Amino acid sequence: MKFEFSAGGVVFRKNPLAGSGQVKFEILVAQHSQHHGWVFPKGLIAEKESGVRNQESGRETKEEAALREVEEETGVKGKITKSLTPVTYWYVFEKVKIKKTVYYFLMECISGDIKDHDFEMEDVEWIPAEKVEDKLTYKSDKQVWQEAKELLNK
Repeated sequence: MKFEFSAGGVVFRKNPLAGSGQVKFEILVAQHSQHHGWVFPKGLIAEKESGVRNQESGRETKEEAALREVEEETGVKGKITKSLTPVTYWYVFEKVKIKKTVYYFLMECISGDIKDHDFEMEDVEWIPAEKVEDKLTYKSDKQVWQEAKELLNK
């Protein structure tokens, strides 16, 4: 058995509805190049290189990894607004059982262009918040979305 730790983001942007004083949220989702599922961007928390901020552990912080992965995979730079409840699931890769924990963060888009996404994602889209649950492929992403949606609606 192996353990993996990843971090990622549920990224939102606000679109004011003309003349109403209300805001509509759009959410960033990505289609993975290998399994073709629609997901929130995430990736492994990496070992750090020389000159790192977190010298003790030699690893990125969860927050650093989440911000890096979102930008690499989607082309969008985010700002963390809130930590979300981590999700844990099991999968098998090359006959090895892996327990994966993913630390997600709610993020506001601050810049970037989805056309600048990397090879890991075959497609990246901004979609209306009300369509996110139908678009997502996996239970763990849908679980994270429920918490993020509650925070956005406050």
